[in-house]
Amino acid sequence: MSYEARDVVSSEDEVRAILPDQYEAQVGKVISFVDDLCQSWIERSPFVVMSTVAKNGRVDTSPKGDPAGFVKVIDRQTLAIPDRPGNNRFDSFLNIIETGRIGLVFLVPNRNEVVRVSGSAQVVRDIELRNQLALNDRVPDFAILVKVEEAFFHCGKAIMRSKLWLPEDAEPIEGLPTYSQALESHVNFDSPAN
Repeated sequence: MSYEARDVVSSEDEVRAILPDQYEAQVGKVISFVDDLCQSWIERSPFVVMSTVAKNGRVDTSPKGDPAGFVKVIDRQTLAIPDRPGNNRFDSFLNIIETGRIGLVFLVPNRNEVVRVSGSAQVVRDIELRNQLALNDRVPDFAILVKVEEAFFHCGKAIMRSKLWLPEDAEPIEGLPTYSQALESHVNFDSPAN
């Protein structure tokens, strides 16, 4: 039997009653474009987490990684993300086509803060843009074009608590399943539904 919550928070007022002084200071840091500080961060980031949502509410969160600077700042309102070979599920593409919404979290190794960007998105094939996103002379088949609506730095508390950049403090990886073990366990290759 799955867990059922007994004390569900259902309004902003309930949150504010417990955390009354937290909100106003955080609202002022949000800007509606990519300034020089955000651009510098994005250009140094080799890893971004991309979230999209479908019309039916299904959310996809996907890791994207390449050499630092793989996400291009086209102008103060526009980012371009290359599509690289992956799992070929195209969940993000399908969600973007349906709703045109995107959220991004940019990480830079050995830095605790992150930069968050959200806005609208399109899947595009503009050849001039895709040429700018080539890696090792391989031009991506698609690019995700992001129109920035919000950008801001997010404090480093989560990264610090997780000790993400301190591998010597990490839990041992022995006993964790491998990708192939997970595929073997989760995928029924004999079923036409999969």
